[in-house]
Parts: sequence; structure tokens; C-alpha cells
Amino acid sequence: MSAEDLERYESEAELSLYREYRDVVKIFKYVVETDRRFYLCNAVDVKVRSETGDAYFEVSLTDAWVWDIYRPARFAKNVKVLTFKDVNVEELQDSEVKLPTES
Repeated sequence: MSAEDLERYESEAELSLYREYRDVVKIFKYVVETDRRFYLCNAVDVKVRSETGDAYFEVSLTDAWVWDIYRPARFAKNVKVLTFKDVNVEELQDSEVKLPTES
């Protein structure tokens, strides 16, 4: 496989992922961003932990969709993320979710 073929494959996979995101975003209530992933979910709980002295976040998601081009199945019933980095949680409102439609 040439570099051009690989680039074309990745571009098509990213476009397909974006289309899937556009189709499913309406059924979720929260957007969660971590240093490694982007999630959509219907319930989220963030806890700050510090058992070893260093603080980290334990993020629990329910009914989640994972933005990951290489995952064969992006829907997950429960997800738990542990991270030392920032976590951003935003609640979606119906009026905020206005995505462009294809012509």
C-alpha cells in the first residue's frame, strides 16, 4: 500500500466517522473531552482522586459513543477513564446541536 493509498484510506475513514458523529450526536446529552479521546454520552460522573498524593480524575460514562477512527465498535454501555490531564464536560442543548446537512 502506497503512502497516497494510506492517506486516502484515512481521509475516507475520518469522513465516515464525522458522518456517524453527525447522525448520533442528537441522541446524547454530554460531550466529554480528555487528553486522548472525545466522547458523547448520556451520563457522566467525574471524581478527583488522590490516593498516592498526585491528583487524577476518574471519569465514568454511561451509554457512550467514542470518537476513534480505529475502533470497530464505537458504542459502549459503560466507560471508565483515568487521567492526570484535564477533562472537559459540556452539556448539550437541543439548540446547540445544529450540524450542516449534505446537499
